[in-house]
Amino acid sequence: MTDFHGVFPYLISPLDPDGKIRREVLGRLCDDLIKSGVHGLTPLGSTGEFAYLNNTQRTAVVQTTIEAAKGRVPVVAGVVSTSTTDAVAQAKSYQKLGADGILAIVEAYFPLADAQIESYFRAVADAVDIPVVIYTNPQFQRSDLTLDVIARLSAHPRIRYIKDASTNTGRLLSIMNRCGDNIKVFSASAHIPAAVMLIGGVGWMAGPACLIPRQSVELYNLCKAERWGEAMALQRRLWRINEAFARYNLAACIKAGLASQGYDAGDPVAPQAALTADERKAVEKVLRDIG
Repeated sequence: MTDFHGVFPYLISPLDPDGKIRREVLGRLCDDLIKSGVHGLTPLGSTGEFAYLNNTQRTAVVQTTIEAAKGRVPVVAGVVSTSTTDAVAQAKSYQKLGADGILAIVEAYFPLADAQIESYFRAVADAVDIPVVIYTNPQFQRSDLTLDVIARLSAHPRIRYIKDASTNTGRLLSIMNRCGDNIKVFSASAHIPAAVMLIGGVGWMAGPACLIPRQSVELYNLCKAERWGEAMALQRRLWRINEAFARYNLAACIKAGLASQGYDAGDPVAPQAALTADERKAVEKVLRDIG
């Protein structure tokens, strides 16, 4: 199985006014990110607005990403549903398209007990022959993955990674202590990537890496080389982009930032709002200051 590590940008899902995926824009972004040195691509993460897309749009995003990657880096496709049956169908279809891994996300309308959450992720992992990254984001999800559930899932032969966006770095250390080598931890943009690397993380999956891929890769390389002083100096500079994005809608920020870099990314999917002119200027200023 492919080993996942390093910087995996959470890709945008650029739509035209008719709701069709702007394949050329997404394909060019993927190609540029790979040329910038990223280690993988993740379509249909949070920045990809998975919660706002229909099945046709999601499939187009995954297919475009796989075609653009051309096997140069692994593609880990987001699978999300309130229904286990639907999530399994998505996972199977993305593997068939050529995805190298699955990012598994659970959405819940009614609250779910631990047993139901665990069965959802197991069903997705049982349905494919490629590695699965389980994703938890307690800020936006009704049902979270507890440490007990994570520990049990980590014994599954295909559940080999977790991306935890809890903002609780101590929880990441608890996962590492509980699961050992069974599961590897990716940082989210809610965490400080260099700090996660210091405690044993293998990289980060995050939307801001779409905008600062070279700097993100440089930070990863400094961490891997254990040049912690230089890594933290760069991390302090890059953290400003996380601070700016925390004030606004994330997809709107990434799309506005990419528009300023020459990608016709479009607006976030309604009912989300695009950034105002002043908000856009604030994001563009941070990007200029970072360089």
